[in-house]
Amino acid sequence: MRIPLTLLFIALIASPIVYKKIQARKEAAMTVTDHSAAVSQYGFSFQESGKAAGIDFKYVPPVLDAKLNHIMPEVASMGAAISVVDFDKDGWQDFYITNGGEGTKNGLYRNMHDGTFKDVAAEVGLADLNQAGTGASTGAVWGDYDNDGYEDVFIYKWGRQELFHNDGGKQFTRVTDATPLPKWANVNTAVWFDYDNDGKLDLFVGGYYSEDVDLWHLKTTKIMPESFEYASNGGRKYLFHNLGGGKFEEVSEKMGISSRRWALAAVTADTRGTGYPDLFIANDYGVSEYFVNEGGKHFREVGKESGIGFAPKSGMSAAVADVLNDGRLGFYVSNISEPGILIQGNNFWVPGAAKSDGVPKYENMANTMGIALGGWSFGAQFGDFNNDGFQDLYVTNGNVSLDKEHNYWYDFTKIAGGNKTIINDAANWPPSTGRSLGGYQQKKIFMNDGSGQFKEVAQAVGVTDIFDGRSVALADFGNRGVLDAVVANQNGPVMFYRNNAVASNHWIGFDLEGENSNHSAIGAEVHVFWNGQQQLQEVSGGSGFCAQNDRRLHFGLGKTNTVDRVEIRWPSGKTQTIATPELNKVHKIKELS
Repeated sequence: MRIPLTLLFIALIASPIVYKKIQARKEAAMTVTDHSAAVSQYGFSFQESGKAAGIDFKYVPPVLDAKLNHIMPEVASMGAAISVVDFDKDGWQDFYITNGGEGTKNGLYRNMHDGTFKDVAAEVGLADLNQAGTGASTGAVWGDYDNDGYEDVFIYKWGRQELFHNDGGKQFTRVTDATPLPKWANVNTAVWFDYDNDGKLDLFVGGYYSEDVDLWHLKTTKIMPESFEYASNGGRKYLFHNLGGGKFEEVSEKMGISSRRWALAAVTADTRGTGYPDLFIANDYGVSEYFVNEGGKHFREVGKESGIGFAPKSGMSAAVADVLNDGRLGFYVSNISEPGILIQGNNFWVPGAAKSDGVPKYENMANTMGIALGGWSFGAQFGDFNNDGFQDLYVTNGNVSLDKEHNYWYDFTKIAGGNKTIINDAANWPPSTGRSLGGYQQKKIFMNDGSGQFKEVAQAVGVTDIFDGRSVALADFGNRGVLDAVVANQNGPVMFYRNNAVASNHWIGFDLEGENSNHSAIGAEVHVFWNGQQQLQEVSGGSGFCAQNDRRLHFGLGKTNTVDRVEIRWPSGKTQTIATPELNKVHKIKELS
C-alpha cells in the first residue's frame, strides 16, 4: 500500500457514512459520452475500442504468502503495466502488457495496421514470464542496448528480473544469465538511458520491497515500511553500465545512488541543459529524489536543495513535460487525494533559474494549474490530445475497489500513529476484509488551455471507466497524427481509447535514430518553433507508472501552417536544425555522423 497518513484526524471522518456519500456522488456523475459534441467543444474525444480492436486481456494479481491474506488485496495491487514499442520495425506501434498471477501470461499485441491487434507474445517468446518460483511481472521497458536496430526488452518483476534480446523482430532470446541482474528483487520501476553519453544504453532499476523479501515465502512479516513519511528500508537501486557486447556492470554505489527508499516510478531527462540526463525517482512513503548527473561520472542527490525533496507523500508516477511552451521541463508526480479523508495532491515541479551549483529551484505549480487533485493517482502521461499545441495530461486512479458499502480507511488509521516496530510488521496491519480503499474513482483528463491552466474533462470526452487504473501509455497507433491511450487496470481489462481528435489542427512527428548516439535515440531533445511559440520534448526510456510511451515524438501545432524550424540535440552532443519541415507527417531523422 501507498499511504503516508500524516493526518491522524482522518480517523474521525473516514466513516462508512462519509464514504458512501462520496461514492454516491461519483456514480451520479457518470455520463454517456456524446463524441461529436466532445470533439466540437474540446477538439477530441476518447472512444473505448478494446474488444473491437481484438484486445482481450484482464490482469490477474499474484497470490502471495498466506501470512499476508488479511491485507492481500492491498499488498498485491501493483503489476498491471503497459509499454509501447514497434518491436518488428514495420512502422506501426505495438504494446506489451504484464500479468501477475502464477502461471498467467504476459501479452505482446502486434499492430495489424487495420485498427486491430493480435497477441503474439507466445509466438515470439515473451508470454510465459510468471512461472511458479520466478515471481510476478510488474513492468517492461524497451531499448536497443546493442544498437542492432531492434528494440530489446527488460521485464522487471517482484522476483527474477529478465532481459530479452530482439532477434530481428521475429523472436526474443533470453540473455538474463549473461548479465549481473539480481537473482531476486522486488522491482517497480526501470528506465533505459545513456547516462555517460557513450552511445550505449544503460539501465536504472528501482526496488520497492527489500530484495531479501520473497513475498511468496516469507521468513518474517517484518517487511513493511518503517515509516509512512521517511521510510528508508525499501529495495535497493541498481544502475547497470553498458560495456558493449551484451555486457553490463552494476555501478550504483560507485555512481552515488545508494538510496533504499520505496521507489515506484523513475524518469530521466536533461533538466539543466548540461547535455547529460538527470534521474528523478518518485518514492512511496516519503520524499522524491532528484539525482543530477555530473558529466556522466557521478550522480548527486539534490532533492532538498532544489525544493523537490522536502514534503513526503506517496509518489506513484513520474513524467516530464514542457506544459508552458517555454522550453522548460517540469516533473509531474502523482499522489493520493480522497475527498473528505486525505488530500496530498499531485505535484508539478517547475524549475526556476539555476543556482551557483547548477541546481535549479523548483516550485510546485500543480494547484495553480489545476492538476493537483487526481484521486488515488497512479499512472500519468502528458500528450497533446487535440493537437492545439499544448500538452494535456491523462491520470489513472483508483486503488482497491471491492465492497462499495464499506471502506478500509477507518481501521487503517489504527496503525497510522504506531512506531516503526509496529508499522514495519505486516501482522499488525488491520485486516481489510474485502473493503474498498480509494476505489471506484473517475479517471482524470486535464486539458491544457495554453495559459498555464488545465480543465478536467474526462467524463465529457469519453473516459468514464472506474476500474482501478495503474499504467497508461500514449501512442499514435493508427499513424493518423493523433495520440491514442492504452490503460492497464488492476483486476480489470485493458482499455484501448481511440482518439477522435479534430482533423483541422495540424501536427508534426519525429522518429529519431541515433548514429553516434544510442540507436533508440533515448535522451535526444527536439525543440519545435512555430508562430511565435516553442515546445521541447525528449525521447524517453520509460515514464509514468510502469509504462513507456510511443518513442516517436508528437507535437500538436493548432491552426498554424508553417513550422519555422526544428532543433535536435542528440545525446552525443551533435545538433541538427531542420528549416520549415513539412506538417502532418512523421519525419524519420537519422543522426548525422
